[in-house]
Amino acid sequence: MDKNLEKIEHFIAQHHVLTLATSVDDFMSACSLFYAYDDASRSFIVASSEDTLHSEQIKKNPVIAGNILLETKEVGKIQGLQFRGVFETLTDAELKSLYFKTFPYALALRPTLWQIKVDYFKLTDNRLGFGKKLIWQVPSL
Repeated sequence: MDKNLEKIEHFIAQHHVLTLATSVDDFMSACSLFYAYDDASRSFIVASSEDTLHSEQIKKNPVIAGNILLETKEVGKIQGLQFRGVFETLTDAELKSLYFKTFPYALALRPTLWQIKVDYFKLTDNRLGFGKKLIWQVPSL
């Protein structure tokens, strides 16, 4: 496995909330979502109502960006992940199970589940040196 991707996925496993950014024309939006992550498909699984602003924007433009961060005031411990991908309705039963295994209380809410298929990660990790960046992206065909 790619060493950068291994470190990135280790960071992802330590967290459970991401910030999602969407855009249509010149109007942008951001929200926070709980996630489960599937390393085999390089996907975040999230729950969200279909009547939210970000869901409405995604119907028009499914290309998204987002981030996950470690909140700290200690410069030497700063870590943050940026990602890009495509947001789509989740159809895979195994990935649905992964989400509800991670957040069992969500089952009672019967949420709509979505999949963010990631094609680019950039992890900034100051523990490896100030401003150190680890990048992974889908290899070109």
